[in-house]
Amino acid sequence: MRRGRRTERDLRRAGEPTELTVARKSAKPLLGREALEILVRRFRALGDATRLALLQALFDQERTVQELCALTDTTQANASKHLALLFEQGLVARRRDGLFTRYRIADATLERLCRLVCGSLAERHEVMRTHLAS
Repeated sequence: MRRGRRTERDLRRAGEPTELTVARKSAKPLLGREALEILVRRFRALGDATRLALLQALFDQERTVQELCALTDTTQANASKHLALLFEQGLVARRRDGLFTRYRIADATLERLCRLVCGSLAERHEVMRTHLAS
């Protein structure tokens, strides 16, 4: 038996299954530990239903805390706490307008991310519903 790499014919003769190899795209550089920690904090900030509701209300337009409370059915104290966390993570921006503080989406990719995740969930739900109906 010769040494080295086996050919497909050799594998067939040996009765072994052939392996498929897939060409890989050139690898993107891996994120460093510090960048990964920032990413983790951002995803944690998105891991709360109240914060997602606040963000969803901001996708349309800039809003005051009072407007956000009315739209999301939350108290001003609770909304302010969540908005402060979203602000710290760079997901929302704020500005003073007289007595009011107005919030807006600060990261343009946020809405695309939410649409992507929601679309994926909707597809999965439809597949499950169809599967259970049959």
